Amino acid sequence: MASRFASTGKKIVAIGRNYAAHIKELNNTTPTEPFFFLKPTSSYVVNDGPVEVPRGVDVHHEVELGVVIGKKGRDISAAKAYEHIAGYCLAIDYTARNMQEVVKKKGLPWSAVKGFDTFCPVGDFIPASEIKDPQDLELWYKVNGETKQDGNTNLMLYKIDALIEHCSSIMTLEEGDLLLTGTPSGVGPVKAGDKVTAGLRQGGKDISNIKHDVIPREGGYFFQGK
Repeated sequence: MASRFASTGKKIVAIGRNYAAHIKELNNTTPTEPFFFLKPTSSYVVNDGPVEVPRGVDVHHEVELGVVIGKKGRDISAAKAYEHIAGYCLAIDYTARNMQEVVKKKGLPWSAVKGFDTFCPVGDFIPASEIKDPQDLELWYKVNGETKQDGNTNLMLYKIDALIEHCSSIMTLEEGDLLLTGTPSGVGPVKAGDKVTAGLRQGGKDISNIKHDVIPREGGYFFQGK
C-alpha cells in the first residue's frame, strides 16, 4: 500500500534545483527542464531514528515535500497527474556536500553523495484528501532550535503536476514510489551531536514533524577528499 511507502516503495525520485533561491545559494545553473536523481530506499529513516554522518563527509540538510505515488503510470499527463497521487509526506534529503563538489567537477554520478544509509528521513504518510493545496505548504527545518530553512511550496519552479509528467515520461512511476520535489533556500551543514526538528505546515499549523539526532557513523566508507 502507498501508505507504507517507506517499506514497500521501489524508488525515491528526487528533484534538484527546483527553487530559485536555492539554485542561487549554491551557484548552480537553472535547469531548462526538471532535473532529477535517484536515492535508494535503504536511505529511509522512520520513527525519528538518528541520521549518521559518514567519516570525512560534510553533510548538508535539504527539507522537502514528498509526493507518494498511489497508482502506477507511464507517460502521465500533467492534467492527470493528481490522479496518481496517494498522499504526501515531510522528508529530508541529506547530501554529502564535499563529495558532491568533487564528483560534479569530474562529471561523475551522485549516487554515493545522496545514497548513504539514513540520508532520507520521512514523516508520516498524509492522505491526499487532507492536503488542501500541495502548492501552498510551508517547509521548515531547525538545527538545535535555530531556523535554517523556511519556505513555501508555491516557490517551486516546476509544479508537482509537471514533475510527474516529466519523470513518468522517462521511467514508470509505481505505487509507493516517493517523489521529492526540491528544497527551498537555507541548506547547510549538520554535525554529530546536533538535534534536528523539521515541519510541514498547512494554514499556519504543523501537520507533520520530524525530529532526530545526528550521530557519527562507526566504520563504513571514509571520504578522503579526492
